[in-house]
Amino acid sequence: MPAPLHDIALSDIDAEALPRDRAASDHEAFAELRLSILRDGLRQPVEIFACEGPRPYGLISGHRRLAVFRDLGRETIPAFLRRPADIPEALAAMVTENEIRAQISPWEKARLILTCLAAGLFDTPDAAIDGLFPALSRQKRSRLRGHLMVAEAFDGCFATPERLSTARLDRLAGALRSGWEDLLHDALPSRATHSLASQWAALAPVIDEALNPRPGEATPGTPRAPRRMARIRHGLTVRRELTRTG
Repeated sequence: MPAPLHDIALSDIDAEALPRDRAASDHEAFAELRLSILRDGLRQPVEIFACEGPRPYGLISGHRRLAVFRDLGRETIPAFLRRPADIPEALAAMVTENEIRAQISPWEKARLILTCLAAGLFDTPDAAIDGLFPALSRQKRSRLRGHLMVAEAFDGCFATPERLSTARLDRLAGALRSGWEDLLHDALPSRATHSLASQWAALAPVIDEALNPRPGEATPGTPRAPRRMARIRHGLTVRRELTRTG
């Protein structure tokens, strides 16, 4: 039986009732959607669910569509009223809809899991992965666990983390598993003064050394490991780094 369609007052919808899986807004996509709605109307209603709080409905999907309607000064929006069993089920519906309409970046998936864990919506990372991304293969689940480790270690550190590719997140996860977290943080320039490209350029040599150690070398923190970093005095750090020439 199809979900009932309603005209819902914008003031009755809480757009942030669920943790969102989009780390950044796409201004160009927003402008295109706005023009499309002005020209052709809303082709796909938003999805909402009844919730407790200051507003009677929470938004499942259609965050940008709702934002466009508010930007246009509309008072109501067509909406499908869904009846999820609980918040995790509503989150899973949001993720599924966004995966179909526009691919969620690997960082955004990992960051969503962290947000849900912090909010107590799932007990463990594996439970969150099962609830939000039930269709993932065993290999992709393992990869997502690595990305989750990266998001936890570097939350707030990258300029535009949603642009990190799967391959780069895999490499960062490998370096973290090898015990290089302190060295990676030390090598990573501030997002306030650097772009993602320049940040990655600074990290790349450290990651390469972490993933391709010299024969016989131990990992950082073990007795046989060479000393790779020393803080001489406040504000001055010397770091040993393997380059192409040695």
